[in-house]
Amino acid sequence: MGDAAVEVVDLRRTFKVPERETGLRASVRSLFHREYRQVHAVDGITFEIGAGEVVGFLGPNGAGKTTTLKMLAGLLHPTGGQVRVLGETPHRRRPDYLSRISLVMGNRNQLQWDTPAADSFELNRAVYRIPPAEFRSTRDELVDLLDLGALITKPVRNLSLGERMKVELAGALLHRPQMLFLDEPTLGLDITMQKRIREFIGEHNRRHGSSVLLTSHYMADVEALCRRVIVIDHGRILFDGDLAALGGRLAAYKELGVTLADGAADLSGYGEVRSRDGDRVTLRVPKETTPQVTARLLAEHTVLDLTVEDPPVEDIIELLLAAGHKAP
Repeated sequence: MGDAAVEVVDLRRTFKVPERETGLRASVRSLFHREYRQVHAVDGITFEIGAGEVVGFLGPNGAGKTTTLKMLAGLLHPTGGQVRVLGETPHRRRPDYLSRISLVMGNRNQLQWDTPAADSFELNRAVYRIPPAEFRSTRDELVDLLDLGALITKPVRNLSLGERMKVELAGALLHRPQMLFLDEPTLGLDITMQKRIREFIGEHNRRHGSSVLLTSHYMADVEALCRRVIVIDHGRILFDGDLAALGGRLAAYKELGVTLADGAADLSGYGEVRSRDGDRVTLRVPKETTPQVTARLLAEHTVLDLTVEDPPVEDIIELLLAAGHKAP
């Protein structure tokens, strides 16, 4: 294995899950003879993440994303394969390794619930043995970047979800980790707070060069932060490559946004009408006929505005999952 921040080769994780039929008889029988089935949560995946790279890790619920992150962070022992993060074997959980990574889960509390975040920050300083001067410098930088202000003096339980997520991020970054695992960091946040968190993650990456592996159901997070994405489903990688190339490889259509002087015109003859917002209509048009359709629109109507774009990333990933195999 080389010098990449994350190196994964044929990584596997299998869980043994008890199963039985419903009913009293099945319940009694299971007391003496319990049956199990093997669930392959992660089924032989291989990838690398370079130093300073921000990679999106995408897939539906149950695809194996969180299980993979937990193995990379050392919380789960792999069933098979090899994994190295920052040159270490994660499940050995050596103190030197743990001091260089951080795992943030949007649906988990990591700070003390009944005390101010500032107290938890001090506890983290002691746990990670951060020199006082370095701690104060990093804390003040995080307070400024995340606009924490008086939030860190309030008990965590009194904070809103968005405020709590900001202080959780700050607490996770006080020791300046080289590798950051983010599992749904904007889960449940409003649009404004999602944008603030995205901007912070991007700025932190630019300032400190930390590597980031990000899972999110909000494609705006991925599009804003990641040039590369890995798509996983049923524990297997379906796609690993450039985000911009994903649409070009899979999508067989373009989306045209059209605003006409005659907003009531019927445009169904030009393509599939996907939406109508006032006078603006969004059409889905086969990629190979897009130039001809665009020319017809301009020739046959008074066009006030026209845009041609790739389909939303969410739609492209749905196509990839439906295909069930790696994109060519």
